[in-house]
Amino acid sequence: MKLTLSVIKADVGSVGGHTKPSSRMMATVDREVGKAIANGLLIDGFVCHTGDDIAIIMTHTWGEGDPEVHQFAWKTFLAATSIAKTSGLYGAGQDLLVDAPSGNVRGAGPAVAELSFDHSLSGSRPAESFMVFAADKCGPGAYNLPLYLAFADPMYCAGLMLPPMIKGFRFHVIDMDHTAGDSVIELDAPADSYHIAALLRDNERFGIDRIVSRTHNEVVTAVSAQRLHSIAGKYTGKDDPVAIVRNQGIFPAPEEIVSPFAKAHFVGGDARGSHVMPLMPVPLNTAVTGMYCLPIVSCAGFSIDKDGRFSESFTDFFDNPAWDEVRRLAQRKAIEMRSQGWSGAAMLPYSELEYGGFRDTVSSLLKRFQVREERKPEAAE
Repeated sequence: MKLTLSVIKADVGSVGGHTKPSSRMMATVDREVGKAIANGLLIDGFVCHTGDDIAIIMTHTWGEGDPEVHQFAWKTFLAATSIAKTSGLYGAGQDLLVDAPSGNVRGAGPAVAELSFDHSLSGSRPAESFMVFAADKCGPGAYNLPLYLAFADPMYCAGLMLPPMIKGFRFHVIDMDHTAGDSVIELDAPADSYHIAALLRDNERFGIDRIVSRTHNEVVTAVSAQRLHSIAGKYTGKDDPVAIVRNQGIFPAPEEIVSPFAKAHFVGGDARGSHVMPLMPVPLNTAVTGMYCLPIVSCAGFSIDKDGRFSESFTDFFDNPAWDEVRRLAQRKAIEMRSQGWSGAAMLPYSELEYGGFRDTVSSLLKRFQVREERKPEAAE
């Protein structure tokens, strides 16, 4: 069958500031997912949160962008929003940027990543496994470096030198500043590796939309490469992206995919979405409560049976003592960067400041600038 993986994630309210959704909100979303499975809309579903964002991970056969699946997610987030409002929680409905989208919710606020494939558990995919990355307090470009290293650099993915992957992967890179429609370029690694790097170095403008195997023409990765400020026209919260990555066999192994995250690389985000801070890998259902509001990322792994259902358990990739050292590294890097405060590289440039108040402050000051009159040299005696 043609199976679709859909991940839709949104911040619709959190307890004590932008920390985590309430237990009642999570229970409501989980209950609605159960109803959607029972009525046949979904084959299976899984609910988790990363920071203050609730993610719904789904399998179904309706294809990418299906209005019914997307409307189900939207109405479920509205139900969670209602609880957040009655409970007086922070940011209730924050990521729901339009009143009622008529079809799919891509471009309406929630982060959306989807991919479809022929699911038969035979041929080149005798077993189907995948990972879902969910990030909070950062933008879609946060995945640029780790995904590039996992799919284009044999120093991180030795599997690229094996026959199933030796032809490399095709990167679909999207210009996130282009709001009139998806503006995408397709570049092949390894042939176009330098061109890919030239684009992906700019995390705020260019992002990976999807990655395709050049050997098997199979989509391996899909990323929610949408910018909330481009949708809303103002700061409403950071973009908080999700990514689906299939693994094993003809694709990189899980350890090759997660190893680049050991860098705790710097990304745009943090408090008010306007700082440059390291990305910290964390277990599922981690609240944002540490100093500086570090950008965080979680990673859940699943296997899918012949009927499209998840295996009875899941893998929490970053819930491992090995990642404690990376978390300490991220915190050390964060302390050093934030010690620089507002100066220079510690904050995003003016053009990328997500919080509108910063721009208002600077704009009001710009009106007060005056061109200094040129001083005439004094006449020589």
